[in-house]
Amino acid sequence: MTEKPHTVAIGAFVVGALLIALGAVVFVVGTGIGSDKRSVVMVFDGSVKGLSVGAPVALRGVQIGQVTNIELVLQSETTELIMLVEAELSGKNVRRSGNARGDLMEELIARGMRAQLNLQSLLTGLLYVQLDFHPESPLTLADIDSPHLQIPTIPTELQRLTRQIESVDFAGMAINLEAIVNSLNEVMGSEEARNLPARLEQAAAAVTGLSDQLREQLSTLGPRMEKLLDSATVTAEKAGTELPRLSSLAGGSAARLEDAMIAFEQAMLEIDDLVSPDSATTYQLNRTLEELARAGRALQLLARTLEEQPEALIRGKSGDP
Repeated sequence: MTEKPHTVAIGAFVVGALLIALGAVVFVVGTGIGSDKRSVVMVFDGSVKGLSVGAPVALRGVQIGQVTNIELVLQSETTELIMLVEAELSGKNVRRSGNARGDLMEELIARGMRAQLNLQSLLTGLLYVQLDFHPESPLTLADIDSPHLQIPTIPTELQRLTRQIESVDFAGMAINLEAIVNSLNEVMGSEEARNLPARLEQAAAAVTGLSDQLREQLSTLGPRMEKLLDSATVTAEKAGTELPRLSSLAGGSAARLEDAMIAFEQAMLEIDDLVSPDSATTYQLNRTLEELARAGRALQLLARTLEEQPEALIRGKSGDP
């Protein structure tokens, strides 16, 4: 009877301890890197020569794990080879502040954390896995069957340069270069190319002769230019002395021209007065023209009478008393 209560108590204690341990494991695992151990997988499409099991995995230079397995995977559908690298991350060098709000690794991947192969030493050529943030790179995951969390990878600068070099069509460049060389050989072997040195020599001689002619012309042109400059100087001095007199003469001429314009305007006004219809001169002129017209008619009448009756000068006009 006394052993049964002890057995129940021991059983309850064991179950409680197991529940506490399970809750602690779930909490620690849920915090990501903060757990003691965390397995991840990375897929590289290039060569991993120099990377070995046990190689460090570093996050911005701080080692947080090591490579545990390297496998070569052949995809049957695409016959593509990929390198599968598994690593174990440890949280002993990582301290997280604040409250955990989910899986830390997934959060870091969403922020742009990517895996990249880098050299440990130029002398040994050994590689390690470098984790760093590249938010501009796309989140690309390989289609693999793995129970571990996959960290996206990006190529190194050397791999990118190698791919660019591999994409260059060296064969086509060689063909083009050969065609250029053949064209140069044809050009250099032509008659025009063989005559080119002689033509260059003739051109050089012509340039030399032209330079000599220019030198002679300049030597003869110098004295002429001096005379021309002297003449220009004398002309400028004369202009300086004559300009004041010309200015005064121009001023007097302008005044005289103004007086003449005023007299002309007055004359035009008088002419307007004379030829206007209501002026006295026009009236007298009209009367004079009328009297001349009457006198002309009287002379015409007298001439007709004398023509018809010549004796009218002696006896008078017929019909007169």
